Amino acid sequence: MMATSARHRFLEDYRAIRSAEGRGSEESAYYRALPFQDLSGRNSAQWAIRAQSYRYFERNILSQIERKTRRAVDVLDLGAGNCWMSYRLSLRTHRPVALDIFTDGMDGLAAARHYGHSFPLVEAEFDHLPFRSSSFDLAIFNASIHYSTDYRRTLHELRRCLRPTGHFVIIDSPIYRLPEHGEKMRTERHDEFQKRYGFRSDAMPSLEYFDEQTIAGLGQELNIEWSVHRPWYGWKWWWRPWKARLLGRRPPSRFWILDGVFA
Repeated sequence: MMATSARHRFLEDYRAIRSAEGRGSEESAYYRALPFQDLSGRNSAQWAIRAQSYRYFERNILSQIERKTRRAVDVLDLGAGNCWMSYRLSLRTHRPVALDIFTDGMDGLAAARHYGHSFPLVEAEFDHLPFRSSSFDLAIFNASIHYSTDYRRTLHELRRCLRPTGHFVIIDSPIYRLPEHGEKMRTERHDEFQKRYGFRSDAMPSLEYFDEQTIAGLGQELNIEWSVHRPWYGWKWWWRPWKARLLGRRPPSRFWILDGVFA
């Protein structure tokens, strides 16, 4: 398990960053509007991307699982944050379980009080899931798997908790063609944290990105059948890599949606 001191420092750094970014609200309407509206207006561009990702997932992945199961789906929402995904799934009459190590009342599990829907809240780490084997039909890493310190260990533990035909979906985690591009992003990100907040936010050595080689390697080692989805985020998003090339910058991340099944 994560060392207690490292976990505490990570959570304190994370809370400070999220608070400075203006995450959360005292108003329940803010949470219930997510991801489609950011009523605070402080992170609207990011939530617009999250909304497009969710709509794509809802139309192209979740709807197919619903047709196959023909019943309410048991879903593990991994890295649930303020639980907006669990809330959206509960509106579709599914049975979500929201899991995170961040329990903050503004941007963590305790924010679930705003939704008016009851679903289990579990404080736990990705690599130590407190569930019986074969408990879930679907697991969703909701902009979260890049906080893992070891993708193989994380997914091996998840496989235990999924039913034999279960899916796991990775949404809104940065993906690069080459690992050196992700490493450059990681360095830039921590340098920016140091400059803006006075700390690098690296108490927990999370991986922070995927690259195409890693995705292929995980598929081979863990016998994962991947379906790769590439949502359309608009012309401005499409232009980003060309703009980066013209300016001599590293290629930007891509937000593919990965739908995995353990074969």
